[in-house]
Amino acid sequence: MLRTLIAGAAIAPFIAGAGFAQEPAGELTELEVREVHDRILTIDTHVDIPTGYATHLIDPNTWTRLQVDLPKMRAGGLDAAFFIVYVQQRDLDEEGFATARARAEETYQAIMRMVRANPERIALATTADEVDAIHAEGRLVALIGIENSYFMGENIEEEVPLWAARGARYAALTHFRNNQFGGSSNPDLSAGDPMEDPGLTDLGRRLVELLNDHGIMVDISHVGPRTSLEAIQMSRAPVIASHSGARAVYDHPRNLSDELLEAIRDNGGVAQMVAFRSYLRAIDPGLTAAIAELRTEVGLDQPGGWERMTPEDRAAYQTRLQALRAEYPDATVADMADHIDHAVAVAGIDHVGIVSDFDGGGGVRGWDDASETPNVTAELLRRGYSEEDIAKLWGGNVLRVMRGVEAAAR
Repeated sequence: MLRTLIAGAAIAPFIAGAGFAQEPAGELTELEVREVHDRILTIDTHVDIPTGYATHLIDPNTWTRLQVDLPKMRAGGLDAAFFIVYVQQRDLDEEGFATARARAEETYQAIMRMVRANPERIALATTADEVDAIHAEGRLVALIGIENSYFMGENIEEEVPLWAARGARYAALTHFRNNQFGGSSNPDLSAGDPMEDPGLTDLGRRLVELLNDHGIMVDISHVGPRTSLEAIQMSRAPVIASHSGARAVYDHPRNLSDELLEAIRDNGGVAQMVAFRSYLRAIDPGLTAAIAELRTEVGLDQPGGWERMTPEDRAAYQTRLQALRAEYPDATVADMADHIDHAVAVAGIDHVGIVSDFDGGGGVRGWDDASETPNVTAELLRRGYSEEDIAKLWGGNVLRVMRGVEAAAR
């Protein structure tokens, strides 16, 4: 795929902005791209994992049906990844919190099983220096991110220190639907969420303080615009948008406005541009309808549908989904790079990064699993980014933010 993508793509025009090289690269061979790519520390800030991970059902030390496993990381030169503790938003009551907390525990234990089972190949990092040290040893790097702090309930005085000790290094305030901490970028009007983002709650403000205190990056991806701005303004440490796009390029609620990109810049944070098809460009209506029909057929239109599927059912669903996408125009690495270009033009080269959201819906043609990671580097080289710029985008900026958060911790 890499050689085909390089040979077949037109050279993109130079886009003015701080940090860009003076001229776009010409056509590059796979070897030339790989030599640059292998000199760079690459960090993917959002990789989801399924139920049954690191068990006899799914062994991440083998080639699996997943978009990310250890062999694919090695093949594609993806050096580090934040593996995600994700929980579905439920009702704001003790039953909902308890159910979500159990799911968070299950996912965390799965990440740790993967690390413990493969100590010669991968290790958990809890600081930026540990990322560098593990990478220097020739091992892959695992980090932990939290997607939706909802599961902490109202017990954040105990939960935040616990998850900090476990190694969680970012935590998103919300997910789909508002929660006890603030407004979501995608409120659920049918569940009573207001149309307008209500901003941070008192508990949400305390959560930001605790995350700062314990060296956990405040993540504003999936967070509403007012709640995001309030979190950025009150955070004494740099923040991260772990997986978002640029709203000026494609107007989607999950994407960041220029106002938010500028606020992240002024805060010293980083905005990770995501390879999620439906956040990058308009999707063909025929494909949307076909996917909706498929999701209904397999039960994914109902809450908890994915959890109820067997590994075989999920594999069959992914195969059918890929076949549907092959029939229609698809988002590509170039579409993703358009979002990177815009974010860099607004926020600057020091405040933008790259993320896949693999196995959580992410992926584009050209970067649809970790083995294809050099295609992103190839596209950036074609657009005129220097190796120094690409190193910042792929991981340097995230490590800088991590160090800033570590320094701000009490």
